[in-house]
Amino acid sequence: MADHQRIHPVDLEAGQRPSAPLVPGGSFRSDKGDPAQRADHQQRTRGHGYLPPPPRLVAPPVPLPPPKRRRGCCCRFLCCIVVTVVVLAVLAAAAVGALYLAFDPKAPRYSVDRLSVSAFQVDPMMTARARFDVTVTAVNPNARIGIYYEAGSSLSVWYESYSLAQGALPAFYQGHRNTTVLALAMGGEVQLGSVVMTALQDAQRTGAVPLVFRADVPVRVELGSFKLWKVTSKVRCDLVVDRLMDVNSPIKIKASNCKFSLKL
Repeated sequence: MADHQRIHPVDLEAGQRPSAPLVPGGSFRSDKGDPAQRADHQQRTRGHGYLPPPPRLVAPPVPLPPPKRRRGCCCRFLCCIVVTVVVLAVLAAAAVGALYLAFDPKAPRYSVDRLSVSAFQVDPMMTARARFDVTVTAVNPNARIGIYYEAGSSLSVWYESYSLAQGALPAFYQGHRNTTVLALAMGGEVQLGSVVMTALQDAQRTGAVPLVFRADVPVRVELGSFKLWKVTSKVRCDLVVDRLMDVNSPIKIKASNCKFSLKL
């Protein structure tokens, strides 16, 4: 055993070198570390303290293109509806304008020409019974428009909020540029209070009794040979008469103002 474990000295002075290096070539091993790393560390810490390594540069994300808006079938359908409605409205307005220019419509005129009281009695219970004879004039100034006055009309004579008498117009046709005079009989009864009777008597003593004549008449307008739908002709006449309860002499109408309107 001793013979196999002999150590053979190497004579360095004689130029003999060990056959295998103690450290592999291409690497440095030292207690102080890698010299290149120590030089870089000294350069970073020289005079300014410790400098952190530069941050990694990260490329910003590329923005995605906005999604394209798609016009669906609903949008096209709504556009078609809007265009159709606009076209129909324009055509209707043009048709109405053409009819207006062709027929040149004018509002009819009404007036109460005569009012007489054939009966006016008040019993002890303050119930007034009245009968009026009224003359109404209707004027149609249109050259191409006729008016059909139909059944179902309502006429009334009022003192303040009390309806003194009621009546109706007969059904008739009024032609172009026609003036029709209607003699109407109206009657009724109403419960009056003592305060109303006192006010009515005071108005008669002054010779100025305010009355209101109202008429609601269903009519149809005729354009040429075409008859339109039914509407309601509303007439209101504000009257001032000299007396009301004296039936021995005719009543004089001191003021009359009539207004006309249509209710569809």
